[in-house]
Amino acid sequence: MLSYIRGELIAIEADKVILDVNGVGFGIYMPLQSMNYLPPTGEEVRLHTYMNVREDAIQLYGFLTRDDLKVFKLIIGVSGIGPKGGLSILSQMSPDDLRFAVMANDSKTIAKAPGIGKKTAEKLIIELKDKLDIEDVLNRDVEDVNAISSVNTSNGIQAEAIQALVALGYGSTEATRAVKKVSVTEDTTVEDLLKVALKNMI
Repeated sequence: MLSYIRGELIAIEADKVILDVNGVGFGIYMPLQSMNYLPPTGEEVRLHTYMNVREDAIQLYGFLTRDDLKVFKLIIGVSGIGPKGGLSILSQMSPDDLRFAVMANDSKTIAKAPGIGKKTAEKLIIELKDKLDIEDVLNRDVEDVNAISSVNTSNGIQAEAIQALVALGYGSTEATRAVKKVSVTEDTTVEDLLKVALKNMI
């Protein structure tokens, strides 16, 4: 099984790239978002790969990071979502966007991916809730105050701020992401958090 492919980027097509590896051209499907970070054609690139073997075809899916590949595998592990659906989701949103959407139970945002309906999005949230690194996302941008009570307090304040932003008409995923970017201390109030979060959303 191929873990990764490294070669010269020959072409970028609508849904895949062509890599030249020692004179052999590999067509590798990629999320559209990831294509924005590819180097110019003619330069070398390494893609972490997933091979999908079917009766009528062997398809390669490529990702710029191991995390992208990890999340892709988790997505296609959900019943009813195949590699095409997984690619569609990661073309619509980054792995972190998906983490935030799952954390916020935001099936509406996930369902925006072509071919992914609301029921499938809801099922994905249920099945991935305990598999994605949600705690890492929650604490990524929160200041470490070295006290359990302080962390509990900050999480409570964040939840209130997210609810307030949603009440103002912002999407739950967008609101969650903006709030989590704000460092929280023992002295931070919901109002303080909201002011900074709103600036992040402008």
